[in-house]
Amino acid sequence: DLGDRTEYRIQIKEKFGIVWDRNSLLGKPEDFHQGISQGQKLLEHLFDVDVKTGEQPQVVVLQGAAGVGKTTLVRKAMLDWAEGNLYQQKFAYVFYLSGREINLMKERSFAQLISQDWPSIEGSIDRIMSQPSSLLFIIDSFDELNFAFEEPEFALCKDWTQEHPVSFLISSLLRKVMLPESSLLVTLRLTASKRLKPLLKSHYHFVELPGMSEDARKECIYQFFEDEKSAMNAFSSLRNNEMIFSICQVPLVCRLICTCLKQQIEKGSNVSLTCQTTTALFTCYICSLFTVIEGHFPRLPSQDQLSSLCHLAAKGVWTMTYVFYREDLRRHGLTKLDVSIFLDMNILQRDPEYENCFVFIHLHVQEIFAAMFYVLEGSQKARGHSFQPFEDITLLLESKSDEDSHLTQMKCFLFGLLNEDLAKQLEKTLNCKMSLEIKSKVLQWLEALGNSESSPPQLECLEWFHYLYETQDEAFVSQAMKYFPKVVINICGKTHLFVSSFCLKHCQCLQTIKLSITVVFEKKMLNTSLPAETCRQSDVDRITHYWQELCSVLHTNEDLRELELCHSNLDKLAMKIFNQELRHPKCKLQKLRLSFVTFPVTACRGISSSLTHNKNLMHLDLKGNDIGDNGVKLLCEALKHPECKLQKLSLESCNLTEVCCLDIFNALIRSQSLIFLNLSTNNLLDDGVKLLCEALRYPKCYLERLSLESCGLTEDVCEDLSLALISNKRLTHLCLANNALGDSGIKLMSDVLQNPCCTLQLSLWLRHCHFTLLSSEYLSTSLLHNKSLTHLDLGSNRLQDDGAKLLCDAFRHPSCNLRDLELMGCVLTSACCLDLASVVLSNPNLWSLDLGKNDLQDEGVKILCDALRHPDCSIQRLGLECCGLTSLSCEDLSSTLSSNQRLKKMNLAQNDLRCEGIRKLCQALKSPDCKLQVLGLCKEAFDEEAQKLLEAVRVSNPHLIIKPDCNDNNEEDGSWWRCF
Repeated sequence: DLGDRTEYRIQIKEKFGIVWDRNSLLGKPEDFHQGISQGQKLLEHLFDVDVKTGEQPQVVVLQGAAGVGKTTLVRKAMLDWAEGNLYQQKFAYVFYLSGREINLMKERSFAQLISQDWPSIEGSIDRIMSQPSSLLFIIDSFDELNFAFEEPEFALCKDWTQEHPVSFLISSLLRKVMLPESSLLVTLRLTASKRLKPLLKSHYHFVELPGMSEDARKECIYQFFEDEKSAMNAFSSLRNNEMIFSICQVPLVCRLICTCLKQQIEKGSNVSLTCQTTTALFTCYICSLFTVIEGHFPRLPSQDQLSSLCHLAAKGVWTMTYVFYREDLRRHGLTKLDVSIFLDMNILQRDPEYENCFVFIHLHVQEIFAAMFYVLEGSQKARGHSFQPFEDITLLLESKSDEDSHLTQMKCFLFGLLNEDLAKQLEKTLNCKMSLEIKSKVLQWLEALGNSESSPPQLECLEWFHYLYETQDEAFVSQAMKYFPKVVINICGKTHLFVSSFCLKHCQCLQTIKLSITVVFEKKMLNTSLPAETCRQSDVDRITHYWQELCSVLHTNEDLRELELCHSNLDKLAMKIFNQELRHPKCKLQKLRLSFVTFPVTACRGISSSLTHNKNLMHLDLKGNDIGDNGVKLLCEALKHPECKLQKLSLESCNLTEVCCLDIFNALIRSQSLIFLNLSTNNLLDDGVKLLCEALRYPKCYLERLSLESCGLTEDVCEDLSLALISNKRLTHLCLANNALGDSGIKLMSDVLQNPCCTLQLSLWLRHCHFTLLSSEYLSTSLLHNKSLTHLDLGSNRLQDDGAKLLCDAFRHPSCNLRDLELMGCVLTSACCLDLASVVLSNPNLWSLDLGKNDLQDEGVKILCDALRHPDCSIQRLGLECCGLTSLSCEDLSSTLSSNQRLKKMNLAQNDLRCEGIRKLCQALKSPDCKLQVLGLCKEAFDEEAQKLLEAVRVSNPHLIIKPDCNDNNEEDGSWWRCF
């Protein structure tokens, strides 16, 4: 065995040594992958035991961009293993299987497959295969395999001596049917992982092969150019565009781009324009292939030849086919002569090892020719074959980057080719005709998308911005975006920032923007690896410029009324720019949310200034910002100013203490516009809120809504609150939830409710205020005398059935004007349902009842449903979340849905309804008599059959929304203090 292994190693060294030394188009492999030593270190640890799981991965997938050096690396691994420098203790034998070579094979046994190049092991194959745990199989370029991998598992083969189609053998190996104890190393392009994952059954590990570092890219670019001035020009232009600079991580692409830029510099052209978009750059590269060299004119393809090549490229991208054989070329009408033209132009390249095997010089070159298929005049006319789905541009437009990542760059190039200058450049160079009729098709599709019910596709805004940026056509961007009044963008890097700034400044019909900026302004996003201080400063300048352009939408877009900037990090300069735009005379913004934004406290001075300069701004939300007492002090200065028109202010979770309450007191008694104040989740304590109560008693305090949820309050502050409610004639909403008021505190609040001086149309939130049955008695007595209370939230208090019964006596009273009653999590059972049912029937004002998280069970719901079906019932919203219901209750619920014409929302989430119950519900939900608009249910919590039933309801009743959370989070639902 040792002798056989030695002979095998010698043959490996001979074969892979030749491959390693062979000069490629761009030089030797050492030049081709400057990070080979880094890659070798990565190889050494691929099969190390996982520290977390304690397992050694059996399958390792090495993925990376096209051309990054995956094949080079695994071939070097074969050579290193043969020389005794790699995997000596792990693997007795390592076998290399090339995807490109496997495609050419037909039927054979697995033993024949691995021994065809190694006759020395043929006699030892039985012994080698008897120890599968010591074998490593390298499947290189999985993405190039032309197999569907659709074989059923029972049809796969375990016997490595039996002959089968090669596709079966590879599928059996990957799915661990054959040689399950062996190890696999699979290489593929990033876009092909989705195709591989379903085949992998055992413990596997994905590793990404990185490209050249920024320093390596810089070195590569500087080495390519002879003079430093040209090198600096090229490097600066490339680095200014983060998208293009990132694809330069691939050595081949970096060389192609440098070749193109060198020609541009020699012509005296502006390389910064060439580097503006990937389409401009690769258009320039294609044109460079047709440059006349020393009087030699390259052969130009005809329109038909070009059309055939583009069709081949497009189908290849759609099917993730990147290697083409003679038969593929013939099927697309490309003769040997046609192919020779594209070989001479260096668009296609013949594989040096397989004569009848062809590839595009790089994947991006294939992708731009694929995009040309859709704009080349006549390319989509009858071509002697039936119409194929991918030829329809709509299919490409509907593709999503997260699901069809292999189409993303082709789609990007398609939008880039809508630029008339680039189209004309290709027309002139290739002597062909482009048709830009596709522009109107794209706009029609976007208009239909904008008018659809599911519009706007919020998560895709940034993706569309990338495509629109590629056009560099301001009029087209403006036209495309007019169908979307709202955009939602999550900016995570400089590239996101500059494509967003380009598109947003050309959107003229925006009404709402929801934005988050996570890491752009952090130091780690700035390039600190380069020694030159000027490079780092240029990075800062570019970010500042793009941010300035993005913020300019605040005054350039006259329709913009709402901006939400959430979960973001903004530095001092960014906030300064933002505040300057807020103060701009043309800024019409009315509603501004800065939720969970990290910014210097001093920036509050700028926000304060904006409040006095911008008379349109009426709503400011600073929830989750650590502005503290000092920040509030600055804001209060603005609130006191007569020019400040702010009506609503949220300072929830802003790290405030009782110290700031004096400033808020002074602001409340002087502000002529503020009617809404949210101070929830701040440590204001009793002493702080007592100051606020003094302000509420002040005759010129205009406040109507106040939230003091989770402010550390106790019963000691309730007397001050009571006095405020008696004297204040404007307050309509008071939230005291999540404060330990206790029974004593509730008694004081109850006393004020029955005081004849308390005439407010009040909504009161007392959720989780630590009261018991005793408080129910106090409240019941006071509610008999109160005619103004419209909303009462008593959730998360231990009322129990006896407490609920006491309250129902008051709720049934003719003078009770209660609209909304929330008793969620009040330790209720079916025993109180008769009383609740009588309230539903006797109180015509009650339209919302939330009984969620109580143990009502089927028996209790049956009683409630009897009342809900009565013609006198006015309930429109019913909460039964997590009430211990089963499928038995669904008959009553279904009957209620069919007969109650007023019920619009019902929450049934977290109940064990089973498929049987869902079937009963769906019968009613599909009925035209059912008027329900929102149903709270988590579809994923049910089995496949139930999910299909619910999906059928969605199709037959498109006006019904089924979602896990039944709340709308709007003021009409009484959730004003939560959603602001």
